[in-house]
Amino acid sequence: MKRTSSLSLSIFLLSIVLNACGAPLPPSQANTQPVTQEQTPSSINTTGAINIKADVWADNWFAFYLADQLIKEDSVSITTERSFNAETFTFAASYPMTLNFIAKDFKENDTGLEYIGTNRQQMGDGGLIAQFINADTGEVIAVTDSNWMCTVIHEAPLDKACEKSANPVAGEMPCGFTSLEEPANWMDAAFDTSAWAKATVYSAEQVDPKDGFEQIEWNPSAQFIWGPDLETNNTLLCKLTING
Repeated sequence: MKRTSSLSLSIFLLSIVLNACGAPLPPSQANTQPVTQEQTPSSINTTGAINIKADVWADNWFAFYLADQLIKEDSVSITTERSFNAETFTFAASYPMTLNFIAKDFKENDTGLEYIGTNRQQMGDGGLIAQFINADTGEVIAVTDSNWMCTVIHEAPLDKACEKSANPVAGEMPCGFTSLEEPANWMDAAFDTSAWAKATVYSAEQVDPKDGFEQIEWNPSAQFIWGPDLETNNTLLCKLTING
């Protein structure tokens, strides 16, 4: 009995020492509540006369550039299942300003499919919505809508019958694909987008946004954009120049 009490006292004293040194508590004593991240703007180190608060939601991934300067890359990896999330950040800019997006929907390979070989095998679909607000005045500077010019640089499958293929192989019909390099200097304000198309606008019902979208107070003028096909357009480039 005395030996058991001494052992208990020793364990108790050891737990105090470990806790004081910052060692993790045993699972029974640790806080097991999930950690949540507040949606607070992160500031990007840029220069300009206007402080801009940006909200972006993408299915599945985006990178945003001010001209050719990377401002924000989606913090959730595109390879994460259900990688939907919203990003809020601030940066400074002056007119004229050129806003550029690289947007990607997840695909396992050049077939354009996901969950290959399972009963969930599918093409998947994309979607992007963004708004840029003057952080000091609340004025809307830009939103995603049909004024953006976009081009699709990865499209797959070229035949949607690929989605039901028992053995989908990229490059073999019906799983053909188109993959292009980013055009040189496409982020420049002077880049000629006359060969590009206006962004296709989609409804929230068509995109079915999840995880983070509802946390943003969206301006009614902000719209979901993508290429002409939500399912087969896997990577696209979109740009808008604002002269002020």
